[in-house]
Formats: sequence, structure tokens, C-alpha cells
Amino acid sequence: MEHGVLITETPHGFVCANGGVDASNVGPESGNLVTLLPVDPDASADRIRVAVRESFGTDVPVVVSDSFGRPWRWGITDVAIGVSGLMPIDDLRGSPDADGRIMRSTIRATADEIASAAELALGKIARRPAAIVRGARPTRGEGRIADAIMPREFDLFP
Repeated sequence: MEHGVLITETPHGFVCANGGVDASNVGPESGNLVTLLPVDPDASADRIRVAVRESFGTDVPVVVSDSFGRPWRWGITDVAIGVSGLMPIDDLRGSPDADGRIMRSTIRATADEIASAAELALGKIARRPAAIVRGARPTRGEGRIADAIMPREFDLFP
């Protein structure tokens, strides 16, 4: 524990501050009440996707997000903690870049990028629960957020 922050790994595999326990934006009981991460954020995304499909007759991908700090960077950004209807990463290795060079290490964190774009529209304290991100064109599929968690053997900080 350093500077009042405990870096932990949640059962989901997220390495984050204070185990995802948050006292911000919890309403009038702030200071006496905290929120926890969903037990199964992918299932939460699935339920939202089904509700949207049943209500509006269209199948849209859903990203459930939360704010995360990043090592060696000031500030927070939203990242995906659950997905439904899309692949959370796009592995571009082996594809040519705009100049025709073969990319060897590019793996886009598509769901995280969508989460971050949505947070700009949501606003941290505006009490807006959802945003529509147009034009992102993620790879559709039945991905899970675990697909975006780096395997331990690639961890640079074991």
C-alpha cells in the first residue's frame, strides 16, 4: 500500500486500485457506502444487450466500463470491464499497415477505446448511465472481457 492506494487483482483478473471498491458517485450516503464491481460484468453486458434488442429491435454491441488509473500516467480513463456482441481486442499482427509494412505487435484494445470515448460523452459526474458510440465498427462476435486480460506469462511485473 502506497499513498493510500492498494493495488490488487480482482477475481475477474483486473489489476486495479483498491480492488475496484469505489466510494465516488454513490449518492447521499457517500462516505458510508461503496460500490463494488459486478460479479460478472459480461453477464451484465449480455442483459443490457438483450433488453435493447427486445425494446428497439436492433442488436447492438454493449460495453460495460469503469474508470481505471494507469501506471506512469496521470489521470483516469474508462476501460471495458464487460462486453457483449463484440470482440474486446482486434489482433492486427500479420496485417499490413497503411504503408504496407506488416504489423508485428499491434493488438488494439477496441472495447477499452469504445469505453473511453463513451466516458467523454457520459461525463464523470453528469449522472448519465449510457452513451451511444457511433462509427467505432468493432469486430462483432461473442467475445468476453477475459479475452483482453494478458496471460501471466506475458506479465512484465510479476
